[in-house]
Amino acid sequence: MVFVVLLFVGVMALLLFMVDSRKRVPNWTVAIAFVGPALAALLLGLIWPGISTLIQSFYGRSPWYDPERSEFVGMANFSTLFTTPEFQVVLRNTLIWVILVPLVAVGLGLLYAVLIDRTRGEAISKGLIFLPMAISLVGASIIWRFVYEYRAPARPQIGLLNQLLVWLGLEPYQFILNVPWNTTFLIVVMVWIQTGFAMTIISAAIKAIPDDIVEAARLDGVSGLRMFRYVTIPSIRPALLVVWVTITMTTLKVFDIVRTMTGGNFQTSVVANEFYTQSFRQFDFGLGAALAVLLFVIVIPVVVYQVRQLRISEEIR
Repeated sequence: MVFVVLLFVGVMALLLFMVDSRKRVPNWTVAIAFVGPALAALLLGLIWPGISTLIQSFYGRSPWYDPERSEFVGMANFSTLFTTPEFQVVLRNTLIWVILVPLVAVGLGLLYAVLIDRTRGEAISKGLIFLPMAISLVGASIIWRFVYEYRAPARPQIGLLNQLLVWLGLEPYQFILNVPWNTTFLIVVMVWIQTGFAMTIISAAIKAIPDDIVEAARLDGVSGLRMFRYVTIPSIRPALLVVWVTITMTTLKVFDIVRTMTGGNFQTSVVANEFYTQSFRQFDFGLGAALAVLLFVIVIPVVVYQVRQLRISEEIR
């Protein structure tokens, strides 16, 4: 820590000296001194690991762990991902997460933003809905593990949902173990967290709609659902796009919830969790790298779509 602090002080002193004596030092040297450390960090922390991961995805297991299987295997790792039933379940689960979480979270966020906007107790209501965002994904997962906790019917239930089922005269249900609904119950945790984020952004966008647009629509006899469909939604479309893309990318990288609640067992694993399992539990770095590359490839269309839509929105403005 002392070394890093001294290094930071030394670099800053050098930069300030170069700026102060810029008559003797060329401008390009000053520019490199400012930009160089950031570029070096970007190269070492992002670009090189990305290239290394891509290269590793075409090889077998790590040469340090199993030298005999470290040979070049081409597209075999990717073929394994799409042809093995175990990994097909992982891809299916990831697709379910990516479809349901943004759809439900954005839908609920929009509903809350419209219903709570300019009502009595708006600040308190929004604060309560946004509160889960302040909890880490691991913390939220532990909370919901207690909510889903299952015990045999003859024993007292400590899980909230199973206790409610018992009060209703029903049998306790193993929410986390029973396939395929256990994946849906894990998705509920992410929706619970992301709904507050969606509501906050969408509510700010609704408040930013110019009053003259709303008044003009009312003079034309537009109200209720028609106001919501023809005025509110088109006006907040850029905000909806940003929220949808942000939640989608967060969902694609979901790891904490699955790892904490099930460890990827009971057919609940997703790409990010399987990448961790294959790389650091099975030590199959080739297959793990292929999963990481696949995740990167999935993210690219989402980012491209967002950039295109934002450009279209800017052109309309």
